[in-house]
Amino acid sequence: MKLLKKSLKIVLLLLVAGFLFIFFANYIIKDKSEDFLYKDASKIPSCKTALVLGTSKSLSNGNPNLYFLYRIKATAELYKAGKIQSVIVSGDNSVEGYNEPEQMKNDLITEGIPADKIFEDFAGFRTLDSVVRAKEIFGQKSFIVISQRFHNERAIYLAHQNGITAYGYNAKDVDKEAGFKTNVREKFARVKVFWDFFFGVKPKFGGEKILIE
Repeated sequence: MKLLKKSLKIVLLLLVAGFLFIFFANYIIKDKSEDFLYKDASKIPSCKTALVLGTSKSLSNGNPNLYFLYRIKATAELYKAGKIQSVIVSGDNSVEGYNEPEQMKNDLITEGIPADKIFEDFAGFRTLDSVVRAKEIFGQKSFIVISQRFHNERAIYLAHQNGITAYGYNAKDVDKEAGFKTNVREKFARVKVFWDFFFGVKPKFGGEKILIE
């Protein structure tokens, strides 16, 4: 009986510690990124390059992915406002027939951004990879990250921790019901940020440098 009580106390303490760590991770990332996020294209500082974080163009049920659509629209807004000159589209291309960067590039061209101003990063498997590779592979030490606010907060924090001057341009978000699972997953993704820092996790792939004129 004593052993059972002791075990229950340990489990309870671990649960409390886990909850506090989740709260800590989410608070720090939100607080530290707050002053670098914008939703008005006229107010965000101009940068040579924007980094668009990848997601699939369509949902598993075949419907359009609004996260994708709104990021494309936000990127076009910044380009047409003269706030950026070039774009890195970074996403997953690990499975044959699935190519996030190519999908983003094609839609950005449709929105009026010249093809030679769009650079594809096919190894943006995670936000960490996309952010660090924009610096290490594409040579950009300052850029604007384009995604939804919840995603930008984490990306901006990661960028600053890796010596990058970064701002976030918040694309329109989806409604709370549609984005519930994504927002819950984001809570734990922020915990992993600190886990990766602790263990020194780096992007999965390197590669040759790509010059952005």
